[in-house]
Amino acid sequence: MRRINLKVATCLLAAGFLLSSCFVGKYALFNKYAKWQTNMTSSKFLNAVVGFIIAPIVGSICLLADTLVLNTIEFWSGNNPVQANIGDSRTVIGEDGRSYAVTTLENGYEVKSDKGEVMLLTHDAQTDAWWVEQNGVKKELFRFNADGTIRASVNGSARDFSLNEAGVYDARMAANDGCFFAMN
Repeated sequence: MRRINLKVATCLLAAGFLLSSCFVGKYALFNKYAKWQTNMTSSKFLNAVVGFIIAPIVGSICLLADTLVLNTIEFWSGNNPVQANIGDSRTVIGEDGRSYAVTTLENGYEVKSDKGEVMLLTHDAQTDAWWVEQNGVKKELFRFNADGTIRASVNGSARDFSLNEAGVYDARMAANDGCFFAMN
């Protein structure tokens, strides 16, 4: 009887710590998983079937990681490592060897080169399109179609590409007029 009371007390104490208001966070990882799971295909029925299969495993892992690790980090540091905060800036080195400062905006990113050149990458939620703006010129990069493909402008003409290896290959071939060179 005494062991049962000790086990119950231990579980209640652990639940009290885990479910207290101190650990309430954004649950960014679980929310990203839930958004991905509900939008992984254009068919809500297929999303539901796949969700029933993977949610008990993947959802539980994401929720546990959020509760025990990520929300604790967020509580003590004020930042959730999964969620990008508006105004956060990171320096990256491009393939050209130059340094770029990438700042997170509310609807995209600002990329500033070491020479002071600024480029904006913005997302238009109404059209589900990504735009690039540089030197006052704004151009649509691509937009997501309802059928799971993207529409991108390549060499002056708009084409649809699938979001898989074949679509990437088609886009590279279209951008290079059918020539594709391998680099070592």
